[in-house]
Amino acid sequence: MTKSAAKRLLPKVPDLPGASRRAQYSASTKRALVDAALAQFSEKGYVATSLDAVVAAAAVTKGALYHHFSGKQALFEAVFERVEADAAREIAAAANGVTDPWEKAIEGLRAFLAVVQDPTYRRVVIQEGPSVLGYERFREQEERSSFAIVLDIVHTVLSAGSLRLDEAMTETFSRIFFGALSSAGESVSGSADPEAASLRVEAAIGFILMGLRSLVDEGVELHDPVQAPGAAAERLLSLRPE
Repeated sequence: MTKSAAKRLLPKVPDLPGASRRAQYSASTKRALVDAALAQFSEKGYVATSLDAVVAAAAVTKGALYHHFSGKQALFEAVFERVEADAAREIAAAANGVTDPWEKAIEGLRAFLAVVQDPTYRRVVIQEGPSVLGYERFREQEERSSFAIVLDIVHTVLSAGSLRLDEAMTETFSRIFFGALSSAGESVSGSADPEAASLRVEAAIGFILMGLRSLVDEGVELHDPVQAPGAAAERLLSLRPE
């Protein structure tokens, strides 16, 4: 192979301010590997994807791959992080700029439901993620991106009226909604008719949000049962129908 031909196979190295040429090349190589692996994992799945196919698509050597990643699982985790980060940005972008907190929650929900229908997200995150990373690592990765957005939206909604919750109760609400959304995402992704399933999920969670909004608008208070067990129990009893 001639020098000119070999040069054409090298990853294109963008100029990064403040970075050395070596660092720029290293970053470019790693990005090329993740790009190639993303395409392979999305199309073929984890088991059917070979590292030889990845390095060939990225036009780098196997040694370059092992310089950046310890193996196939580590490469998959980098792809998983990329897909989750892109999804989180899409959801955050949909909610940003919406001033009404309840509308912000609905827009965030709609963006999330659109994301889980994306073939790449469905394959990498929902179908392959739990088995390849293991449940604990999978949840840990999700919480770095998706949970932070849910926490922000829930905090905005709960602060919309007179309802004031401490940090522990706000996180409890967030984890409940996050769990519900994760389960809903799996049901939509695995449905024979994802679009119909998405509409049903939006209607169901929208109904729950409407109920929460009516309680907030009425000035209902919710006390932390750990801090004020008597007040919390009394309030729950008062909400029971006669």
